[in-house]
Amino acid sequence: MAINEQEIQNIVRSVLQGMNATAKTEAAPAPASSALASIKDKKLLGIFDNIEDAIAAAKKAQKEIQPMPLEFREKIIANIRKKTLENAKLFAELGVEETGMGNVGHKILKHQLVAEKTPGTEDLSTIAWSGDRGLTLVEQGPFGVIGAVCPSTNPSETVICNSMGMIAAGNTVVFAPHPSAKNVSNLAIDMINRASIEVGGPENIAVAVKEPTMEVSKVIFSHPDISLLCATGGPGVVTTVLSSGKRAMGAGAGNPPVLVDETAIIPKAAEDIVNGCTFDNNLPCIAEKEVVAVDTIADELIYYMEQNGCYHASKEEVDKLVKTVLIEKNGKYTLNRKCVGRSAKVLLGMIGVTVGDDIRCIIFEGEKEHPLIWEELMMPILGIVRVKNVDEGIETALILEHGNRHSAHMHSTNIQNLTKYGKTLDTAIFVKNGPSYAALGFGGEGYPTFTICSRTGEGLTSAKSFTKSRRCVMVDALCIR
Repeated sequence: MAINEQEIQNIVRSVLQGMNATAKTEAAPAPASSALASIKDKKLLGIFDNIEDAIAAAKKAQKEIQPMPLEFREKIIANIRKKTLENAKLFAELGVEETGMGNVGHKILKHQLVAEKTPGTEDLSTIAWSGDRGLTLVEQGPFGVIGAVCPSTNPSETVICNSMGMIAAGNTVVFAPHPSAKNVSNLAIDMINRASIEVGGPENIAVAVKEPTMEVSKVIFSHPDISLLCATGGPGVVTTVLSSGKRAMGAGAGNPPVLVDETAIIPKAAEDIVNGCTFDNNLPCIAEKEVVAVDTIADELIYYMEQNGCYHASKEEVDKLVKTVLIEKNGKYTLNRKCVGRSAKVLLGMIGVTVGDDIRCIIFEGEKEHPLIWEELMMPILGIVRVKNVDEGIETALILEHGNRHSAHMHSTNIQNLTKYGKTLDTAIFVKNGPSYAALGFGGEGYPTFTICSRTGEGLTSAKSFTKSRRCVMVDALCIR
């Protein structure tokens, strides 16, 4: 079932060039025989009516997981990987159908990436000191039961990725899925439990309730049997979790700028930016959200972006987009949720512009204060801000990133410029001369995650992120040097 690196890159290229017709499912109403209808009445393992019962079941399962050899935990994780690959298309279809966001073909890729590259028990390590006074070890132990909030943007991917890391570390997890993605999230939880049972592991290593609500989340945040909280979502839920009094990890919003200077290879920069921005209709928090371009290359960059499937919107069309994709109240903007994660073709259709399937992104020029540049849209709309030079570009990008310290990208062949940009923005992710998704292992080195804790400093989370440090000391013995 393994997919090698070249196969992954080939699939990415194929999908991003619009060869996967499944993107058309995003605007279609759910038919009676839809994927969602097929699981509506299915009995799901790990899904409870009552949150107290769910937490108690996870606590019981954790007592079985913790003493297990790492080899057995890895056996469970290997089966989760296998079942994720087998069900990638189903999860992708369910995600688009239930939330109305994203692209089926791209979501298949994300599930394949999670299955292939999420770290397991190999991510855990031991530090040792040995000397005249004996042996000291520092090992990574589990927290116990973790409470985890999941977003609607990556509902099943986050559940599966986090579960593998948390279980590898010896924890179990109580999920609080986003209400608008509860069915696909809960199906992923069911799959995780079935994967465990099939290899002789316990049930309820991941749990949730049928109907997630704010009240359910409050119980999770304050429950004495939950030792660690992990929130993946908007700034509101992250702030709530960080105010809980528990050890908490916060993966919040970003507004990643991409800076292009006069030394960049412009045709490649344009292709990379468009590919990154349009992946899953710009739902990933790492995706390029606005472009800052040095004036001397801006026209060339725009030309090549148009060659890569961008629609250059007029001022009148941009004004219509503002009124369509944003909701203004008392001088402040919020996103129109009906527009989040929709394709460029659908968004243009909402303002009366008809384009073909070859149009993947909407571009326009504007000042940094323009609402479609200033706000994090999670839509394939890219505002382009012209600057005089790279120093002004770095300053502009810093302002647009809003201090989230999440992600930033740059295209340049000048090492000094790249270094200055990286140090100035100080983000958890910095992609140089590639599409944003390279940060997650697509065409770049490293492992994927859908919980990027820029706010609390863990960065890209993995199994080791869900552990606590434990020191074990043997005095005057076990040193055999």
